Amino acid sequence: MQALGYTSVPALLKYLRHAEQLGMDQASTLAAAGIRPDDLADNSKRLPSEAHERLLTYLIRESGDALFGLHSARYVQPGSWSVLGYITMNCTTLGEAMSRIAPYEKLVGDMGVSRVEADSDKVRMIWSCRHQDPAIRRHMVENVLASWLLYARWIADMQRSPQEVWFEHAQPEATRIEEYEEVFGCPVRFEQPCNALLVPMEYLAVPLRQADANLLRTLEEHALALMAGLDDDEPLPQRVKNALRLLLKDGLPRKERVAEKFHMTVRTLQRHLQQAGTSYQQILDELRRELAEHYLLRSDLPIQDIACYLGFTESRSFHRSFKAWTGQTPGEYREEKRQS
Repeated sequence: MQALGYTSVPALLKYLRHAEQLGMDQASTLAAAGIRPDDLADNSKRLPSEAHERLLTYLIRESGDALFGLHSARYVQPGSWSVLGYITMNCTTLGEAMSRIAPYEKLVGDMGVSRVEADSDKVRMIWSCRHQDPAIRRHMVENVLASWLLYARWIADMQRSPQEVWFEHAQPEATRIEEYEEVFGCPVRFEQPCNALLVPMEYLAVPLRQADANLLRTLEEHALALMAGLDDDEPLPQRVKNALRLLLKDGLPRKERVAEKFHMTVRTLQRHLQQAGTSYQQILDELRRELAEHYLLRSDLPIQDIACYLGFTESRSFHRSFKAWTGQTPGEYREEKRQS
């Protein structure tokens, strides 16, 4: 049986706010889900997703609202997605905000996985739910897609709608299609190949009203640090990469310092990595390349500052390494990718 993982506290608050508006008693609701009131006081806390399921099961049953998940989306706020919400809010365009969801969505929880597929005239923003219970799954999917749209309208200060909305599930009994179309403002189709918002390509260029490049960079650094801490179940190479991601902020770390984090000697660490088909240097190079591409494309940081952040003592070393990785200098890579 697939482990459900965790859900961040902010992701649950939309459901509880809707329940409150329906007159439901929060103390009884939390007791039924096995959640202590103190758990909700810390927005950085992550609860087992089994508690998320128990909460939704109770709310769906006791609320009498056949579209509980869909209606809960109206209470979406920046904090509903932890730091990811604030990252998207500070991007320059809607397309830039959309590109941030998949890399950081684990900070919100393990409920599902996002991806973007592009056609000539539209993109599909797709969400695949990891929960298998059909009722739970349906409410989660409807909540996520509606939350995406309502939040996008807010950060872009617009009232645009997708071309279509797709759901994998069938239309629930005792619901009207008009209830869905009122929320999404477009045709809603059920029993489709995936759960998705179909968005016109030109929407990607819509500017956001609160773009702040400096704050965005700070938030992303914070998000990367938080992501590195969510690796208990990851293979050793990934945990080493996450440790390096944190340590790079203070300059290029010594191997001994990384090995100490895993209570190993350098030789033992190297042996385990070799058994996993990789090496310390290979992991470091992969991380440096990922971060270099990230900052060249998603920030206006000078190349010299990026080199320093990645632990290179001089820009020339960074240029040589980046050209070996990509066949281009950092400046050529930035210019080509931004033009495309």
